[in-house]
Amino acid sequence: MPRVKRGVMHAKRRKNLLAKTKGMMWGRKSKIKLAKTAELKAGKYAYRDRRLVKRDMRALFTVRLNAALRPLGMSYSRFIGALKAHNVSLDRKVLSFIAKDHASVFEAVVKSVKA
Repeated sequence: MPRVKRGVMHAKRRKNLLAKTKGMMWGRKSKIKLAKTAELKAGKYAYRDRRLVKRDMRALFTVRLNAALRPLGMSYSRFIGALKAHNVSLDRKVLSFIAKDHASVFEAVVKSVKA
């Protein structure tokens, strides 16, 4: 049976690992043992935070809507209740972008729901 030399794959694996941890601080960018754990943790945080971004954005939409509604004499909760009562199917994301970028359109939506 011929001898198998594994130097190429070993070097390739190390090179790919170090490429993933490029830009990290201290030994995590250059030492294999530290880079392995750093890459595992980074992947775990990336997976978790892809979900947290969605949660944070929804909270931002709520805050943005409430801030736009207060000068118009309405609270966020009353506005959402009125939307449901009038069967308006705009979601919070769309409403917050309308409130941020097109104030006159948002004011018209609020007036139509208020009446």
